[in-house]
Amino acid sequence: MLSASMIQTLTQLSYLIAAALFILGLKRMSSPVTAVSGVRWAGVGMLLATVVTLAFMRAASLNFVLVIAAIAIGSVLAWVSGKRVAMTDMPQMIALYNGMGGGAAAAIAAVELYSGNEHNLVHLTMAAIGGFIGAVSFSGSLIAFAKLQGLITKSVRFGGQKFVNLAILLITLGFGFMVVSGTGAESGLPVVSLFFVFALILGVAMTLPIGGADMPVVISLYNALTGLAVGFEGFVLDNAAMIIAGTVVGAAGTLLTQLMAKAMNRSLANVLFSNFGETSAAGSGSAAGTQKPIEASDAGVMMAYAHKLIIVPGYGLAVAQAQHKVWELAQLLIDRSVTVRFAIHPVAGRMPGHMNVLLAEAGVPYDLIADLDEINAEFETADVALIIGANDVVNPDARSNKSSPIYGMPILNADKAKNVVVIKRGQGQGFSGIDNALFGLDQTRMLYGDAQSAVTQLIQAVKAAG
Repeated sequence: MLSASMIQTLTQLSYLIAAALFILGLKRMSSPVTAVSGVRWAGVGMLLATVVTLAFMRAASLNFVLVIAAIAIGSVLAWVSGKRVAMTDMPQMIALYNGMGGGAAAAIAAVELYSGNEHNLVHLTMAAIGGFIGAVSFSGSLIAFAKLQGLITKSVRFGGQKFVNLAILLITLGFGFMVVSGTGAESGLPVVSLFFVFALILGVAMTLPIGGADMPVVISLYNALTGLAVGFEGFVLDNAAMIIAGTVVGAAGTLLTQLMAKAMNRSLANVLFSNFGETSAAGSGSAAGTQKPIEASDAGVMMAYAHKLIIVPGYGLAVAQAQHKVWELAQLLIDRSVTVRFAIHPVAGRMPGHMNVLLAEAGVPYDLIADLDEINAEFETADVALIIGANDVVNPDARSNKSSPIYGMPILNADKAKNVVVIKRGQGQGFSGIDNALFGLDQTRMLYGDAQSAVTQLIQAVKAAG
């Protein structure tokens, strides 16, 4: 029979091993080449932490049964949804799962704050901070999910909205102070409840006005908040695995958020509190030039006899599930000795790495995929730049038009290619509501239609070129 001290030692040692696996997994996730193994290593760490927690659980048998039931139900739901979700829906799935992490951290804080157990000031403060961050991440992520899923189609904005949000924040902090300091002890549970209610309202109020074009940054931010919330609750529970994993995820999410904001040439405050993405304002201008259509047969011949082709994928590719057809087209061109490269902008799609995931699913080799800094100089030597469903990330107004909302944003230099072919469903504006000056340039031709059908026609044209 193991003594209590031995059990404690084995538990903490197992948590440290699990935390090391989390760090190793996260490190390997930084490269698409090792990302799959990184997920597996992190999964092993989570499994170890869960098994150890259950093995040495000293709770009542009823609690143990409830925990097992919750794990079983959650696992089944995650397995089924993970198998069924389409790649186009991956951003909202990430937002939803991230929200669940924040909600779990908030729930841990709620248990501690509702329990009435004696806690020192440090533990109460940690629980309150973690609960606040987790609740904001939970409700904010749910709104992000609803926006990406199309359940919320318009950004909610009104005059004085920033002051309303500030008031909600101050009220939440006030209730949090009462909870931690004990000044609201006579009110008991209602103060704790109001603290969490206003934290949840704040997450909703912060996210509702943010436009869809900023969702990649928002998802990354809430991922960072969830990690920090887990880290704070790890201190409350004295759980080394939660502390290390939460801190690492929080730090990684923060760095990624900064990189995403930098890729848009905007501060995080600008993303959260500006009205970028409001169609009536951002899309009020019109791009110079006239859009000139091209037939798929002509575009296919142009590509078949090119020396270098650079493909720029965007959300339109994801919507049409065209990644497999795009790779089929690329293979045909490579067989004809055409140099083919894929250019990925950091904020292409609806979440960080969205386009990389799609191309990896289609089997595109990693050495053909390049990010903005690696590929931009090559556009000048490209015979054709093929844009598939991308918009703002190739808009030259970001370089030259100081009145544009995206002025100063680093873009892919597609306009410097000798020829540009844009696959687009229509002549409307993109998701952010900004006209694209690229579409009216002399060397640009528009291939209208669904990305999958358009690329299928290009494949047939390339084959017909002989």
